[in-house]
Amino acid sequence: MLKNLMVHLDQGARTKIRLDIAIDIAKQHGARLVGVFGQRALAKKVGAISSWPPEEYVEAANESRLNFEMATAGLNAEWIDINRGSDSALLAFIPEKARYFDLIIMGQHDDSVKAFTPPELPEEVVIHSGRPVLIIPYAGNFHAKFKHPLIAWNNSRESAHALNDALPLIQNCDEAVVLSFDTQIDQAEKTCHEVARHLNCHSIKSRTEAMVIDDIGIMDMLLNNASDQGADILVMGAHSQHNLPFVSRGAGTRYILRVMVLPILMSS
Repeated sequence: MLKNLMVHLDQGARTKIRLDIAIDIAKQHGARLVGVFGQRALAKKVGAISSWPPEEYVEAANESRLNFEMATAGLNAEWIDINRGSDSALLAFIPEKARYFDLIIMGQHDDSVKAFTPPELPEEVVIHSGRPVLIIPYAGNFHAKFKHPLIAWNNSRESAHALNDALPLIQNCDEAVVLSFDTQIDQAEKTCHEVARHLNCHSIKSRTEAMVIDDIGIMDMLLNNASDQGADILVMGAHSQHNLPFVSRGAGTRYILRVMVLPILMSS
């Protein structure tokens, strides 16, 4: 059940899109929604003396709070300010705050625009919060009614976490596709059929596909498959201890976070 949600807020142009998705999820599940404002800022300096917060941070925070309160009127909602502006503070405090929620909604980093947060923030929240993170791409229009999920499966602890964390989001889907990668086709088929049985116990219709992995383009194959399937959300584990290329420790997750084109639910 999703009863306590967190959405990250900043001045970025995509903040409204992920807030709208967070609000929709909160309405679907009757959940509390907390908007956590946090973005880069430098302390104001007068000579050798620094003061915090600077005026531009206060203005941005006030605007964020007003926008959040207007958008969430009538909901069980709360706005919180991290009130820190350094990269190190954001990377420490936002994942820490995220540990107290059922689901975190964040945005993909976009290199082409001014960055209000460190590029590695979504990854840090996935790794260090211990909570599932729904990451929304920096381009495109998306919604919170996920009808065609693609579940990336490699029979790892992280995959199991992601699968079960995603259940409340995909409960009313039309059909889930379970895509299993392994070095042996029979093992891939066996494990994805186990996933299908698990989904069936939750009244989720699914079909399975199995693929043999090699060392070339696994992540691109996964994203291409999502496109071919018409998937509207990708469910995957992050930082597997298994040495499989598409979820190798760090590399696969970072690559997906750079090139993702659909919402991704990640758990570690």
